[in-house]
Amino acid sequence: MKFLLSALLAGSAVAFAPSSSSHRASTDLHETSEDLATLAKKCNPLLGFFDPLNLAEQSFWDTTPEATIGFLRESEIKHGRIAMFAFVGYIVHANGIHFPWAMQLDGTPFPEVSNAPEAWDSISDAAKWQIFGFIGFLEVWREVNGKHYMSGGKPGEFPAFDASVIPGGALNLYDPFGWHKNRSEEAKANGLVKEINNGRLAMIGILGFLSEGKVQGSVPLLKGIIPPYSGEPMAPFSESIFPHF
Repeated sequence: MKFLLSALLAGSAVAFAPSSSSHRASTDLHETSEDLATLAKKCNPLLGFFDPLNLAEQSFWDTTPEATIGFLRESEIKHGRIAMFAFVGYIVHANGIHFPWAMQLDGTPFPEVSNAPEAWDSISDAAKWQIFGFIGFLEVWREVNGKHYMSGGKPGEFPAFDASVIPGGALNLYDPFGWHKNRSEEAKANGLVKEINNGRLAMIGILGFLSEGKVQGSVPLLKGIIPPYSGEPMAPFSESIFPHF
């Protein structure tokens, strides 16, 4: 599951490239700080809008506050989704649940571990590069297809795969089975609020798991539940890809 945590911290370089378009179409979605305050009340009526660093008023990379808000909204939704995968994956691996077939083509089986990060450590670096390559493909596909989230596109909406380019293109990440295409806009908005809240909680949860595993007692509620982990949760590969100085 460590690659999922790494994915929380690493994004494709193209994600930071602002759009050069300055024209707004009538279907563009340009959210303001007022829109964020409204959404914050829906997500957490008690806390409300919380922006101590005043990020909603910033202009990243010489763009506009609206474009910056689009970037921040996309980042939170994406990180929340990955954290939900990581949180569930941690629990699955920690309970020794895995596929019945071999983990790798050379016949290497899935490891029997009680600590989820150890499962990631057992994967060969060659296999890890394949995983990161697939993540990179998804990042690039998101950035170059559809209306960009910094240019009025909808944050968190993953563009459909083109069946003429990608075999099986009908199975899209955003709605692979077509369950949501007929939902009302109100239902979709309520679902987004739930997704944001679940994602935020999952980000706290997975970091709590990793913290307790690395520093026993750092999360009192998890003491004695999360086994110790002697590895490095922030290192995706067995050997650093950076030069040794």
